[in-house]
This record gives sequence, structure tokens and C-alpha cells, in this order.
Amino acid sequence: MSTPPFLKLPGCVRAVRLAGLAALRGEPAGPVRGTALLVPGFTGSKEDFIALLEPLAEAGFRTVAVDQRGQYESGGPADPEAYSVRALGADVRALSAELGADGPLHLLGHSFGGQVVREAVLSASGDLPWESLTLLSTGPGAIDPAEAARTELLLSALESMDLESIWQVMQQMEGEKVPPLAPEIAEFLHRRWVANRPQALRAMAAHLVAAPDRVDELAAVGLRTLVMSGERDYAWPVPEQSLMAERLGALRTVVAGAGHSPNAERPAETAAALAAFWSA
Repeated sequence: MSTPPFLKLPGCVRAVRLAGLAALRGEPAGPVRGTALLVPGFTGSKEDFIALLEPLAEAGFRTVAVDQRGQYESGGPADPEAYSVRALGADVRALSAELGADGPLHLLGHSFGGQVVREAVLSASGDLPWESLTLLSTGPGAIDPAEAARTELLLSALESMDLESIWQVMQQMEGEKVPPLAPEIAEFLHRRWVANRPQALRAMAAHLVAAPDRVDELAAVGLRTLVMSGERDYAWPVPEQSLMAERLGALRTVVAGAGHSPNAERPAETAAALAAFWSA
């Protein structure tokens, strides 16, 4: 999961609800050059992007980071079908329709969120509302086999354990952090985990271990695309992400010093690369 470096909202950011989902909305002080919709990954939330919101606002971009349905503060129904990638992609399209009047709209998905925004694009009809697509630390299909094995363990645990019990086991398996997390960050990660809908976790995990490769379909859409990652990634190997960029004819950016979450690990560099792409 992504670990936000801080939780206090910058002055340019406020908590809102859009299309029924919890969100953080960042507003530039001056003219708005465009709006970006930021979609988090598996076990993530809108806070995964918190460190990007102020530098992107300073670059002139309005940002909307959301909790997907079933994540943290968005909630959701008990029906597992409500958390299929198709259903979550429909949420992205609804959000995009709501934001579309705010000027050029840029779409970004991190990790599992990258496959959700891909679904949103592939399921859209008529003229696309997006100026660009950014796939951040995501891949063409299923996650790496080693990570898939860990995700299968989680799927098994979700059948018989509650989220609090699973959290305690995960903490024991993770061992001592070096350096340890600040208390408020550790408390947030715990609170976020137990707030997830178990049905959403099951549906998202099941998708990740068996996701189809839809890169050729996405390439045929012709949407201007950036593939961004860190230098290392446990979920999809970095070379696999680079090959995906080639297949898409996409711009490729590797954020130095970052792993699976450049948005949280190297926010200044990530924001600068995004602003440059969106401004091109």
C-alpha cells in the first residue's frame, strides 16, 4: 500500500464529495490550466496523492483525488459486483462528466487504479472527455507472480478473517520498520485498512491476479498517454512497464529514487513530470 508522507491538508486543498465519492480537491491560486482526476490503487485512498496536490496547484492545475468505491471514506454496498473493474470504471466516467466543464481534463490511475482508468477509457462512448491519460506504476495485465502469490494469501484470509485480524497478522509479518512510521501515519494506515469494504478488497485482489492484457485495445484509442514508474516496482516489473509504453506509443518517465509509489515517495519530481506532460 502507499504511505502518504503527511496528512495535514495544504491550504489550497479541501475535502469534498463528488459523484458520491470522498475526494480531495486542490485549487490553484491563479488561472487554471486544466483539471486532473487522480485514482488510487488497491488498498489505497485519496491521501496517496496528498503530496502532489500543492505543487500541481502551484503549476496551475486543479486536482481531484478520490477514494474509489469501497475504499476508506467512500463506502459502498455489500454486492461484490459493485466493485468490478467495469463498475469502478463507470465511477471514473461519472466523475469525469462532473469535472469536464472545468477545462482540459487529465486522467491518472495509480497501480490497480491504472487498470480502472483504462477500463473507463475503453468503455467510453462518443468523444472522450480526457486530454491525456497517465498510467502510474501499473502494468498491462496481471501482477508479478510473487506479488500474486501474496495477494492470493490475502484473498484466502478475507474468506475467514475480519479486517482487524488481518491487519494484526500483516503487522507481525512486516516486522519492525526502519525508520518507524510517525504515529499519526501509522494510525491512519490502520484506520484506512479497517474502513475498506471487504467485498471491494476481494474483487480488486481477484482482478489483480488475473487481469487481462488490454494494451492493444488502449493503443487503438489513440489517447495521449504517459507511462510513469519508479526505478523499482514489486507489482509490475519496470521493464514490463517500459514495454507497455512502447506498445502504446506513450511517453515514458522513470522517477529516480522511487519505488511503487512515486506520488508519495518522490512527490516533487512526480508533480514536475506530470505538469510538464499536461502542459505539452
